Amino acid sequence: MFSPRSEGAVWRLTRWLLERRPEAALCMPFAELTTGRPQDVLDQLSGEHRAEAIALLSSMRSGRGFVNDLAQLGGGRRFWEGRVAQPALVVASRREGSVPYGHAVELARALPRAELVDSEAAGHFVWFGPDRNRIEQLITAFLAQSATAGGG
Repeated sequence: MFSPRSEGAVWRLTRWLLERRPEAALCMPFAELTTGRPQDVLDQLSGEHRAEAIALLSSMRSGRGFVNDLAQLGGGRRFWEGRVAQPALVVASRREGSVPYGHAVELARALPRAELVDSEAAGHFVWFGPDRNRIEQLITAFLAQSATAGGG
């Protein structure tokens, strides 16, 4: 779906649906991004968060990024292992549907200076989770710490 040849059409269709049937359009990506029911995730979003999700999806394009992501996965950990020295904050939800939580655990173990943070979000979009403020505070503190330590 997101190959360079078809992704433009996919995103145009997504924007068209977001304008005409926003609930249906939001449920489509949520189906892939949560282990729960997409409608339950949508029902938990406030009006403000729905508007943010619509704005986000309306502005997205994958270009060659999706193909690049797949190519990087083919290289496995060996491609980057030992090359990452800066601190890392890995934020993940156990209810993520597109990337297994075990990937976040493995990434945090593989990076020498990583911290894993569990989000209570219902899926991939951790900034829409009930612990959004806590996650925001952790990210802000992490960035401030990295900046003062010269790590970022």
